[in-house]
Amino acid sequence: ASFRALLVTWSPRKEAAAGDCAKMNTRGLGSQLKDSISVPDFSASGTFESHDVIHRGFPHVKSELFPVHPLELSEQNFSLTQDKMNFSTLRNIQGLHAPLKLQMEFKAVKQVQRLPFLHSSNLALDVLKGNDDCIGFEDILGDPVQSERMAEPHMMVEHKLGLL
Repeated sequence: ASFRALLVTWSPRKEAAAGDCAKMNTRGLGSQLKDSISVPDFSASGTFESHDVIHRGFPHVKSELFPVHPLELSEQNFSLTQDKMNFSTLRNIQGLHAPLKLQMEFKAVKQVQRLPFLHSSNLALDVLKGNDDCIGFEDILGDPVQSERMAEPHMMVEHKLGLL
């Protein structure tokens, strides 16, 4: 067992339940010291918290709002609903292999992207879905989801790789 696993699994209650041997540990007789030190979090939180613009970007009021209209959620999930309907139709017409093959191709195309701080157009995904001929809102005014982010590039790559 690794040292970290021992730190996580050890607790004074488990040792106390074991009997008289519990009173004896590596530090001597009856020591009840913890094997880990808790580090307090000194970041401000609550009403007076300042927003970290460099790491989190500019605060958006829209992200704090709930859907205003009942059709807003339906409109946000339109492409997902349309994809599900197309896959079920394709399965009924051609069999199980056709939607599975398309989903595998979609997954492979979505994985190929540029670095997290650079905009990726996902042209191959648009070609697979048939959206390369359509002109939409995001083509004229830009996709609001893919807006520029002011952050440190190294930190964004580490976050994408799961190192932070």
